Amino acid sequence: MSKFTFYTNPMSRGQIARWALHEVGAGYDTVLVDWQAKPEAFLAANPMGKVPTIVHHADDGDHVVTECAAICLYLAEVFPEAGLGPQDHERAAYLRWTFFAAGPVEQAVTARSLGFDPKEPRQQGMAGFGSYDRTVDALAGHLAQNAYVCGDRFTMADVYVGSHVDWGVGFKSLPERPEFTAYLDRVRARPAYGEAKAIDMKLIAEMQS
Repeated sequence: MSKFTFYTNPMSRGQIARWALHEVGAGYDTVLVDWQAKPEAFLAANPMGKVPTIVHHADDGDHVVTECAAICLYLAEVFPEAGLGPQDHERAAYLRWTFFAAGPVEQAVTARSLGFDPKEPRQQGMAGFGSYDRTVDALAGHLAQNAYVCGDRFTMADVYVGSHVDWGVGFKSLPERPEFTAYLDRVRARPAYGEAKAIDMKLIAEMQS
């Protein structure tokens, strides 16, 4: 039995978790989740019925982790030998920008796709992300000054932030700014990115055939 059970659908945020699993070299069994017929074991692990969900079959029992940011950071902690967790001087940026992507970036992109773009200061304050343009500028500004989220070294934060930029630029929900495209060139060069992406693209092709 593998150390992890990975519930996913290739046409989902599960692509983020698969990349993270490959970055740390985790052994895992994939359970594909159909949108309409979700396995009972999956719903028992995550009553929200959301993918990705991982179950870590640890020595002290099973541990369920949901939410992509949490999955990424959990794997970095469980596999310290992968060297993807933060060093002391990187910790602030590591946490700040991981949760900036999980919060303001995802909220801003989703709100815009649903036709909501807060204009008034009161609306922007309530929305949490301020405005789409302010959010994009903040992320682009950081990446303009840093090769990776924490500076010159790739960390697990780049799996999560990089996935958002990858998805956003690819689906036009983020602008194709030079800061983003240069960053994508770096993170897409990771062998684990290519391995995980190849698996999901093959699964998508099989589902659509």
